[in-house]
Amino acid sequence: MRRCDRPLDSGLTAFRGTATIDSGGTELLTCLARAISTRADGSLAFLVTIGVAALYLGIDVGTSSVKALLLDDRGTIASQATEALEVSRPAPGFSEQDPEAWWQATLKAVRSLPSAERARVRGIGLSGQMHGATLLDAQDRPLRPAILWNDGRSAAECVELERREPASRLITGNIIMPGFTAPKLLWVARHEPEIFRRVACVLLPKDYVRLKLTGEKVSDMSDAAGTAWLDVAKRDWSEAMLSATDLTRAQMPRLVEGSSPSGTLTAAAAEQLQLPRVVVAGGGGDNAASAVGLGVIQAGQAFLSLGTSGVLFVVTDRFRPNPDRAAHAFCHCLPNLWHQMSVMLSAASALDWVARVTGETNLPRLVDAAQATGLRRYAPFFLPYLSGERTPHNDPNSRGVFFGITPDTSASDLTGAVLEGVAHAFADGLQVVLEKGGSIGDITVTGGGARLPYWGKLLAAALDRPLTYRVGSEVGAALGAARLGRIAATGERPEEVCTSPPVQAVVQPDAALVRLFAQRRPMFSRLYRDLKDAFAEYSK
Repeated sequence: MRRCDRPLDSGLTAFRGTATIDSGGTELLTCLARAISTRADGSLAFLVTIGVAALYLGIDVGTSSVKALLLDDRGTIASQATEALEVSRPAPGFSEQDPEAWWQATLKAVRSLPSAERARVRGIGLSGQMHGATLLDAQDRPLRPAILWNDGRSAAECVELERREPASRLITGNIIMPGFTAPKLLWVARHEPEIFRRVACVLLPKDYVRLKLTGEKVSDMSDAAGTAWLDVAKRDWSEAMLSATDLTRAQMPRLVEGSSPSGTLTAAAAEQLQLPRVVVAGGGGDNAASAVGLGVIQAGQAFLSLGTSGVLFVVTDRFRPNPDRAAHAFCHCLPNLWHQMSVMLSAASALDWVARVTGETNLPRLVDAAQATGLRRYAPFFLPYLSGERTPHNDPNSRGVFFGITPDTSASDLTGAVLEGVAHAFADGLQVVLEKGGSIGDITVTGGGARLPYWGKLLAAALDRPLTYRVGSEVGAALGAARLGRIAATGERPEEVCTSPPVQAVVQPDAALVRLFAQRRPMFSRLYRDLKDAFAEYSK
């Protein structure tokens, strides 16, 4: 460390910043300078620390894997690693994981990163699968396997929770669904009462990893919003919702914003991971963290995710719930921001399904054939509800349906119907999001389906909006987590760090396709209405 003086520039009262220096072309150095005093003669005194360029670690605790990613000061990914996870399904509709498996996968993923780069980490951010119920005893030991977001056992408890607290939708901004955390605790209380009596704390998946990293029980606003215990407008735990599940605030983690510090790496964790003892940010739920990675941090910005499921995520500057239409209204992982989210349960998974059925496992070739056939006025329809549907129907009984099959229908017709059906379902989600007065500007496309250009053309027509494709948009939540770790470590403003990746392409709505979608949309909507009762009867 050395001391240096610098004249006070006109109007400058303090200085804080980073600079990258090329030292003989062998190593990048960073210089962090902070004003410590202002002299009477107008000069500033600084303490300047010289060291190797900083990196920021993002850890994403997903359902199928834990991903670790290192990001440098320029926003470039230095390295990344992934460690697989397994899901246990002990009964139909059940989905569980061992919390210790998250920690072991985190250790392996982080230790797979180059040791020289790990030594340069200056901040850590976390993201993860939402809603999972991790029940701890008074010694912070898991009482049972965690019940995950895609576990459906608590449908009856959702009804019971809304009966116990009639204002639940006003408080949480959401219909209480089996995926949420709170009804899972009612299920445990009913079916495993001896475990429920021993619950000292409930954590979400990424927050269990945080506990192992820092020794702190903390969650962020975006992840906590998916529990059904948060007053989403107030960004605080709801005493009413906790009481409805026979829990108290003492059993909840402390809340912080996703870009704020939540704790510091313990000496034991630092030794296990071979990392410096650095700050750990609050982090975010997977979709909110993905938004940060995509630069979706201003009201009206949005992203459309074509993953296994389909998500339309829109940033809002206020709480705009629309629960009766099965839209989610959650906190963003940055202060003073919220988001609306429509969710469809089968998006790219519907395309994978039709590929298996038709025997064509090469997805680009399958989609190219559908494009060659083209969308026609009297082409078959497809309802993409293979696993039920969330937005806008909230109907677990709905199922996938082809309509309009003739002797001339081909495999490419079926594929085209699937692509179109998913596009119509996204249009349903867009309508729901706009119903409460929100606005949407730029929409970035991400997820595996983003690699299929024809699907983007259909989606742009169905939504009648341009779609933006960005370089590296597939990286996902780990990138956003690393950015949050950087903000917590440096105090930079989110808009300085969370910039959008470079534009790769913009797909404009094709006027002829827009008209064709408008002609076909009434029949798509009618098919669900006509079949709704049949779906319920079929599922009995």
